[in-house]
This record gives sequence, C-alpha cells and structure tokens, in this order.
Amino acid sequence: MAMDATEIERLIREAMPDAEVRIEDLRGDGDHYAAYVSSGDFKGKTRVQQHQLVYQALQGAMGGQLHALALQTSVPDDN
Repeated sequence: MAMDATEIERLIREAMPDAEVRIEDLRGDGDHYAAYVSSGDFKGKTRVQQHQLVYQALQGAMGGQLHALALQTSVPDDN
C-alpha cells in the first residue's frame, strides 16, 4: 500500500514541529515523492544527519509503504 503525501508531511511535522515541509508526488503513483524540508533541528548537522532525522520521522515507512523519496534539507535563514 502506497503512502499519502499528507501522511508524509504529518509525520515529519510531528517529529520536527518547526519544519517547513513541501511534498511532491513525482509520478502521480503515490510511491515516488520529493520532500523539501527546512528545520532548525538541522542546524550544525551534516546533510547525512539531516536526512537521517527525516527518515526517523517516517517511522520505518521507507522501503515499505514509501518506495522512493528524493530528499532536500536545509536550515532556515536567521534573517
């Protein structure tokens, strides 16, 4: 069973309440998504550590309900 974009966003926001999240369904099949996540939780972390935080937020859905996720992470501007 595929995972809905709103569920992906909900899980990420639940784990990182300050996150700005944008999800795109890349193929329209509910199986291949792109996620753009900006969070203060990423400050001081490597890109790999940032991605690990997002994968942890998805509670094991990667590789099961969620087949593919192109992930871009960033730290919000302090302006």
